[in-house]
Amino acid sequence: MPSQDPPYLRIADHLRRRVTAGEWAVGERLPSRARLAGSYGVGPNVLQRAQEVLIAEGLLEGRTGSGTYVREPVERLTMVRSRTAGLFPAALTPDGEWESDSSARTAASEEVARRLRIEPGALTVHTRYEFRLGDRIVQLADSWEPMGLTGGSPVLLPEYGPLHGRGVVARMAAIGVRVVRAAERLRPSRANAEQAALLGITAGDAVTLIERTYLDDSGRPVETADLVIPDSRWDICYELPLETAE
Repeated sequence: MPSQDPPYLRIADHLRRRVTAGEWAVGERLPSRARLAGSYGVGPNVLQRAQEVLIAEGLLEGRTGSGTYVREPVERLTMVRSRTAGLFPAALTPDGEWESDSSARTAASEEVARRLRIEPGALTVHTRYEFRLGDRIVQLADSWEPMGLTGGSPVLLPEYGPLHGRGVVARMAAIGVRVVRAAERLRPSRANAEQAALLGITAGDAVTLIERTYLDDSGRPVETADLVIPDSRWDICYELPLETAE
């Protein structure tokens, strides 16, 4: 029975088998899109979609103005997101570390204001993070906290002061705010030029964007962040606590 998959998926599967069989060596450029499309009897757009599947898998990489190449294999690691394992990859290894830069009095965009339930233009503390494992940046993050909550307190800047590096929960507890839950929304995205340069990937490569918001015991958002994680390097695993039967 003929396959019911769309043509681009059938071509992606065939190309995958050709690449893994070693028809093209690591680092080698594939034939032009027009040539490959002709060999499969499809249009360039169908062939492009097939290649995009393999680029998203990390098997191929596209180089602007140059073509499509077999990518150097990248070891995939597991990022466990749970109460106990921590919410950043730096928590997975003793070699993990991060760098940050905070800016106070940053006006909230409409999107940030919506997530923090504040007025657009209200002042926030914006912190940018680069998380490293060894000499490689593995995750980027942008965090926003409302200055109406932390302004004038010793925990105004997340990575400075007496509780620097302790995280949102501990810092908020120090000013009497009890953080009880985090909400995360995952969606696929593509790396822009700046993100790609920092992460050592190609602009347009697949990334996972996690929109995370911490909430206190009244349901008020106290921090929101965008986490950017290269899809070709990380499997994201959630561990959820379950209630045991009495």
